[in-house]
Amino acid sequence: MNTARDPVAADDGATRPIDRWFASYSDDHRNDTNQAIHVVAVPAILWSVVALLWCIPVPGALLQPGAWAVLAMFVAWLFYYRASRALGLGMLLVFLAISALNWWLRARLDVRGLLVAAVAVFVVAWIAQFAGHRIEGRKPSFLTDLVYLMIGPAWVLAKLYRRLRIAY
Repeated sequence: MNTARDPVAADDGATRPIDRWFASYSDDHRNDTNQAIHVVAVPAILWSVVALLWCIPVPGALLQPGAWAVLAMFVAWLFYYRASRALGLGMLLVFLAISALNWWLRARLDVRGLLVAAVAVFVVAWIAQFAGHRIEGRKPSFLTDLVYLMIGPAWVLAKLYRRLRIAY
């Protein structure tokens, strides 16, 4: 692992791990256009991944549709909450909103329609992400470390928190 890019290895005791992750992630996202693309595309990818998980059939009568998505959101929420309680609570609200949207869409589109919508959003959002990085002239952070796939949504939420003057 490259310790120059590893924010956890670069612990000087002055910052929290989430702050170091954000600093490293921000280093690959300096361009205003790329940042704007990420503010739209990262939440779209997050929704689409959850929606794709929502479409996986659930065996047995005890589990409801979307159980795999709920499990994945819970594990992700634990990651965010451990990194920052304020970000964890914000991500909980995001996950609740995503869940409500997926319930609503599944009721109107059925599983096949939700699957088609999720795949379309996933593909378009990733194309936008890579276009943003082409504009930036830097490779996506997750190509260095897959943890950045988790950092992206929190980074977008932290941008909102800073704009609203909410400490995280």
